[in-house]
Order: sequence, then structure tokens, then C-alpha cells
Amino acid sequence: MKKNLIISIFVFLMSICSVNTLAATTNHETTQTEETEYQSRTLPELIKSFYHTTGLNAIVNPKEGVKDSHGEEMTLFAQSFGRVIMIIICFILFYLAIKKGFEPLLLIPIGFGGILANIPIANIAGDHGMLGIIYNMGIANEFFPLLIFMGVGAMTDFGPLLANPKTALLGGAAQFGIFGSLVGAVVLSQYVPGIEFSLQQAAAISIIGGADGPTSIFIASALAPELLGAIAVAAYSYMALVPVIQPPIMRALTTDAERKIKMRSMRKVSKLEKIVFPIVVLVLTLLILPDASPLIGALCFGNFAKESGVVERLSDTMQNALINIVTIFLGLGVGSKLAAEQFLVAETMGIMVIGLVAFAAGTAAGLIMAKIMNKVSSKDNQINPLIGAAGVSAVPMAARVVSKEGQKYDPSNIMLMHAMGPNVAGVIGSAVAAGVLLSIFK
Repeated sequence: MKKNLIISIFVFLMSICSVNTLAATTNHETTQTEETEYQSRTLPELIKSFYHTTGLNAIVNPKEGVKDSHGEEMTLFAQSFGRVIMIIICFILFYLAIKKGFEPLLLIPIGFGGILANIPIANIAGDHGMLGIIYNMGIANEFFPLLIFMGVGAMTDFGPLLANPKTALLGGAAQFGIFGSLVGAVVLSQYVPGIEFSLQQAAAISIIGGADGPTSIFIASALAPELLGAIAVAAYSYMALVPVIQPPIMRALTTDAERKIKMRSMRKVSKLEKIVFPIVVLVLTLLILPDASPLIGALCFGNFAKESGVVERLSDTMQNALINIVTIFLGLGVGSKLAAEQFLVAETMGIMVIGLVAFAAGTAAGLIMAKIMNKVSSKDNQINPLIGAAGVSAVPMAARVVSKEGQKYDPSNIMLMHAMGPNVAGVIGSAVAAGVLLSIFK
């Protein structure tokens, strides 16, 4: 019995040795074949071979059949001049962020992501590239917007809104831009060749009118994932460019006398009111509009944690570390969609135009509503119409722009806290509008 076992083990070991010897021989022969196939090259030939692998060659000498990071064939224009144009646009974003100070936390990551996405050959925006991984892990699945809303909730003080509840009407009026852009997207589809938006796509595009990046991503993922990149880029671009877009509209629709109106001091809001408010908002959302509950729930959780006063570590993390990390990833992920082959197309240009017009319309609607409210208010309780522009949900950028614009006409007129009322109302309003659109078109 032992003898048979020893013989079996010996045969098994010999078989393994035979296989290894055969594999080694085969590898040696392959190596020899490869070595015989390799031909030595001169220095100019090596330099020429290296040049063919450079990004410069890919831009200067575009070829037919080259595919983008998503496996679709690229046009010659997108491979060459398209990339150059997009890189220049990214440098403009850097200029606005660094020189002009226009929301650098957004524009720096978005612009850098755009440059990375337009680097040829490297395929950084592909599914297995750095930008592609970031995009798929948090933007495509709606996760990053919820984390952003959580951080926004932790940083938001609803006190100005509670102290002057009628300013919520300004936040509601500014959402006119959302429904205006819905109509605009449908009109473009009817009359502009090359642009065909379904009702679901038009609904997803419309949220850009509220200048709310996280909400735009959230609703686009649900209704029109194929347009997610273009919608995200448009929404965050207009959020960052609030200081450029809003002031001319504010000056056009208000008089010097209106801009100098000083609003009376707000009442002090109790801690109990601030604690109860997010719970009331969440319960109303649960009962009336559950489709909006992910966004509003994240916002209310962040705010409740802050106002409770007993979880300062959690609140501090959401306000700082968490939202900073997510902003980096979100900016790079959005920037990945600035690739020439995706951005320089008719549909994306149409979305950018719709977003700009809708954002302007939302700003104008907030200003007009404030002027109407002044008509029915007593003289000692007037509203500075400028705060109506803060009704868009770009928080706190819009409120800061309102305050800065007002101080140009009266340096002693401090309107930041008054503007925060409609501004935070706009955040809730855009989330509610998203929930309405989801409930109708989902």
C-alpha cells in the first residue's frame, strides 16, 4: 500500500516538472522569436516613434476611428480644435476663480477636471480612469448631491426665514425659472433642428433655472441620465457665475431709491423654533411630496444636527471636512463632462442657453415679486427689492451678491441676513420643484 502511494506521488511530481519544463521552453522560444523580430532603430526613428505617442501629435494629426472615453467615435474637430477650445475655457474658469474670486471652490476643481478630461490618449474620463471612477461613484448614482445637501443644511441658519416668513414668497417666485426653462426646452425641441428633448429630458433640464447644482444632478439621474453631464456642467457654471449674471438684472429692474431701502431689524428667533423647523419641513415632505424627501431629508438632517447643539462634532464634520471632500470629488466629476466630444454638441449648447435664460428669468421673478410685495406693505415695513434676487437656490452666493450690490448704493445698508431668508427658501423651493417634476414625469 505504501509502495503504491510513493509511486503515485512520484508520478505526480514528474508530471508537474514536465509541465513546467514545457512552459519554460515555450516562453524561451517566444522570447527568442520576439528578440529576432525586434529591429534596432536609429535615434531619429526613436524620436519619431515617441512623437506618435504624444498628446501634441493626437491634437495636430487627428485620425478617423478614434474613440472617446465612452467608446464612441470622435469627430476630427473634437480631437483637435475642440480640445484646444475646451482647455482655453478651463483656463478662463481659473481666471474667474483666482483673479475675480468667483466661487473658486467650484471653479478650480471643475476647470482642472475639464483639462484632465481633454487630455488625449490617457482616457482619464473613462470608466477605469480617475475622473470616470469619481463620476460613477458619486454623481451617476446621486450620492454626492445628498452629501452636499447634508453639509448645506449643517451650514444653514433658517433664522432669517423664520424671523421674516414672508420672504419665503421670494424664494418661491424665483422658482419661476425652473418652470420657464421646462417650457424653453420643449420650444427648442420643436423649432431648432438637431435638438430633440423628451418631456422627461426637458423636466431634468429645467432645474438649472434654480441655479442648484446638487438638485440638478439628482433629478437628471432619475429622469435623463444621458444628459446628466451637460446638466451638471450648466448648473454648476451658473452657480459659480452668479456674481456676473445677477447684478445687471438687479440694476435693470430696480431704481436707485429701491436699492437704498433699509429693512428694519429682524426679531430674535428662539432655539426651539430652529430645532422644530427642520422636523416640520421633513414631516410635511413625507406627507405631501415624498419624491423630494431624499434631498430635503439630507438638508433637514444636517440642519437638525447643527441646531440640536449636542452633536457638535458631527455638525462640524458635515460643515467642513465632509462637504470639502465631496466638493473636490463633485467638481472633478463635473469637470470630466467638459470633454470636447461631449460639451461642444448642439444639445449641450442648447442646455447652456436654456439654463442662462431660465436663471435670468428666476432672478427677475424674485425681484418683481419683491416690488409687488412693497406695493401692499406699509411704508415702515418695506422690502429692499434686491433681496428678491437671492430667491434662487445658489446659497450663500446669491445672498452675498445682493449684500454687495446694495452696499454700492449705501455702504451702511447691511442686507446679508435679510437676503439669507429668500436664499434658504430658494433651496427648499428648488427641492420641492424637483419633487413635483419627479412625481409627474418619473
